[in-house]
Amino acid sequence: MKAIVYTQYGPPDVLQLKEVAKPAPKDNQVLVKVQAASANALDWRRFTSTSILGRLVDGVLLKVINTVLGADIAGRVEAVGATVKQFQPGDEVFGVSAGSVGAFAEYACAAEDKVALKPANLSFEAAAAVPVAALTALQGLRDKGQIQPGQKVLIHGASGGVGTFAVQIAKSFGAEVTAVCSTRNLDMARSIGADHVIDYTQADFTKSGETYDVIFDVVGKSSFTRSVRSLTHNGRYLLGNSRLSQRVRGRRMSRRSSKQVIPWKARTASEYTEDFKFLKELIEAGKIQSVIDRCSPSEQTAQAHRYVDTGQKNGNVVITVDQNDHT
Repeated sequence: MKAIVYTQYGPPDVLQLKEVAKPAPKDNQVLVKVQAASANALDWRRFTSTSILGRLVDGVLLKVINTVLGADIAGRVEAVGATVKQFQPGDEVFGVSAGSVGAFAEYACAAEDKVALKPANLSFEAAAAVPVAALTALQGLRDKGQIQPGQKVLIHGASGGVGTFAVQIAKSFGAEVTAVCSTRNLDMARSIGADHVIDYTQADFTKSGETYDVIFDVVGKSSFTRSVRSLTHNGRYLLGNSRLSQRVRGRRMSRRSSKQVIPWKARTASEYTEDFKFLKELIEAGKIQSVIDRCSPSEQTAQAHRYVDTGQKNGNVVITVDQNDHT
């Protein structure tokens, strides 16, 4: 089968479309015939990694051999492992791939508890945009931010993959949402439910005098000190992509103040099943939707990741898998 692999670290140009062995599901896995996947910064950090720690996480230190990229997955179940009970061949699913063969391939495996039936009202492309981004937004707001109805919530970086889901999920919890994004994305932010929008090229939310119960800094680019001052008495500041110095300052501030600074990193949860069900219900109820910037075929995966790296994408970038020539 065809898959996008990288055999060395570097820029997106290291990604190649190559022939690799079709994976076989383990007892607790399903084999998915992939229809679409999503290009995330999570993937970009893997093949561009220059740190020893990053390469150890990837399973190698000096060299990468045919590592298939991609986490988000949407497609049809082709086969199931011996202990799988929730799915059968033909089921349309979405979720997170497992093992060395990632989602940018014609077939990929996923653990039974890391996929769910695809919402009937979503295309494969829209479903592929959900898993990593929406799970990250949900876990950040609900589990770390402890969001409550009626709270004032600010999403900084509201136009990206995580940010667009964060705005909608915060609204679904009954919050009053302020979205911070660039000029060209203001109308989009309003269209997905933001009560207020701030153009960061024209105004600094930390200087407005407004305070918020939860500030979710998806991109990690707002001023640490001023953001903390923009919190209510018991507010929570979720600091994305935080530096070590910020994490140390956050811990110190949290110990001596009722305000909580919570360093946050984009990651998926160890327990997926209930969160996927929760997201599926929100999608089917029309409370959240995927915002897709563009769809690219597999052979343009390098270009897609180059675009993701610009930080200018509006929502999600999806990779579509051509199933016509290879089965």
